[in-house]
Amino acid sequence: QGHLVESGGGSVQAGGSLRLSCAATGYTYSSKIMAWFRQAPGKEREAVAAIYINGGTANYADFVKGRFTISRDNDMNTVTLQMNSLKPEDTAVYYCAAGSAYGLFGWSSERRYGYWGQGTRVTVSS
Repeated sequence: QGHLVESGGGSVQAGGSLRLSCAATGYTYSSKIMAWFRQAPGKEREAVAAIYINGGTANYADFVKGRFTISRDNDMNTVTLQMNSLKPEDTAVYYCAAGSAYGLFGWSSERRYGYWGQGTRVTVSS
């Protein structure tokens, strides 16, 4: 049974940086895609970034391009989201997700992902 554990959330002032990590264990996918989503208060969950574990190809939502970087560790079981130049509108609960690299849905669709972490809160103050 797959399991995702997130860490690294917290509070920061606008312009600051945070680094989120997600450790994945127990997966049976032969090839994975892992992603970060976020959900702000009163809003729907939205995709932030995703990375194909085997090839390293990354995708980003337009609103984080140039500010956030998703990467994976050499063991291919840990994914990191480096968040720079944070804005108050980045405040949300951030969720790690994992799915098959060969899914039918696009990287930004929640339906692509069968496993989810518990979420970690990020608060950016102005």
